[in-house]
Amino acid sequence: MRVLYLDCSMGAAGDMLMAALYELLDDKPAFLDTMRALALPGIEIFAEPAVKCGITGTHMRVLVRGEEELDALHEHLHAHEHAHMHEHVRHHTGLHEIEHLLSHLDLPQAVRDDALAVYRLIADAESKVHGAPIDQIHFHEVGTLDALADVVGVCLLMHLLSPEKIFCSNVHVGCGQVRCAHGVLPVPAPATALLLEGVPIYGGAIAGELCTPTGAALLRHFVTEFGAMPAMRLSRTGYGMGTKDFPAANCVRAMLGETEAPTQEILELSCNLDDCTGESLGFAMERLFDAGALDVYTTAVGMKKNRPGVLLTCMCRPEDREKMVELLFRHTTTLGVREANFRRYTLSRESRTVQTPDGDIRVKISSGYGMRREKAEFEDLAEIARKTGKSLSELQKDIL
Repeated sequence: MRVLYLDCSMGAAGDMLMAALYELLDDKPAFLDTMRALALPGIEIFAEPAVKCGITGTHMRVLVRGEEELDALHEHLHAHEHAHMHEHVRHHTGLHEIEHLLSHLDLPQAVRDDALAVYRLIADAESKVHGAPIDQIHFHEVGTLDALADVVGVCLLMHLLSPEKIFCSNVHVGCGQVRCAHGVLPVPAPATALLLEGVPIYGGAIAGELCTPTGAALLRHFVTEFGAMPAMRLSRTGYGMGTKDFPAANCVRAMLGETEAPTQEILELSCNLDDCTGESLGFAMERLFDAGALDVYTTAVGMKKNRPGVLLTCMCRPEDREKMVELLFRHTTTLGVREANFRRYTLSRESRTVQTPDGDIRVKISSGYGMRREKAEFEDLAEIARKTGKSLSELQKDIL
């Protein structure tokens, strides 16, 4: 299973996360070309080598018209407006403008959806902090183009790296106070604290805002599990450097690797049958499946006195042993049941729904051990095929 581990022992910010993930890529120039080609006027992104406490990594620098932290969003949306409006939009960008801008980016839909979900998390947190409806929330610092580039960049990198699970350390938030558009606030800032609810965080001796609202929202959206690093075969490590210097290396470390899905202990219960009718055998299999058997199948065998027979096999979890044995005795003619212990390796499984002109079709996804498979749910295909007269292969092409 492909996994990503984020070490946020010095917090997290959008540019640091983007730089750390960038270092994991095979084709780094292609990512920069994609980001530079976005429909954002005057935007430039540079991946620069940076050193913190003797460690070499990458610092992502976003320039808008040659300046850092310059908000060109208003001009992008309303090119005909006068220059005196730019100062207003610099600090007041609403969710509607963000949604409009994201909808026009030349990126995969999944990346746009992720970026919008991150901004909605921020908007919801700001709404609760200020006691105002979401449509009245202005993003201030996180509404600038450079921050939007950070969010989109991280979402695109996650799409390119495609980890099946994302783990993250406990998050260091810093301590003290931070100055923002509303004045001087405690660390973590109120919106950041809301975004990190349920996430293991800690402070420390380092004064300053180590985890920004953008970084907190990105972690909240993407991370599968917070805590210790899982056992993994490490393939690559990336260091995303922050701007400030602290006694500890100011960076996010991203570690990409493979981890095996946990093995499972399962039981194989079996019995030989030569005097059980087909109807009784079918009913027994049905009852075993209903009771939670992992699999039930038959095999043709030759038995004593040259009689043809059937080997009935039931695969189940150890905790279901007694239940399955009782069902085998109750619904078959066997006088004995054999047991064998096995270790099972499985792929991770999830599902998604694909919308087609003829209806929704569920798709089962299996992944792990360096591979990924997708298969449409047969019952959904069959139901639509009956209604439309289309073949199963035609419907499968619609999914693709």
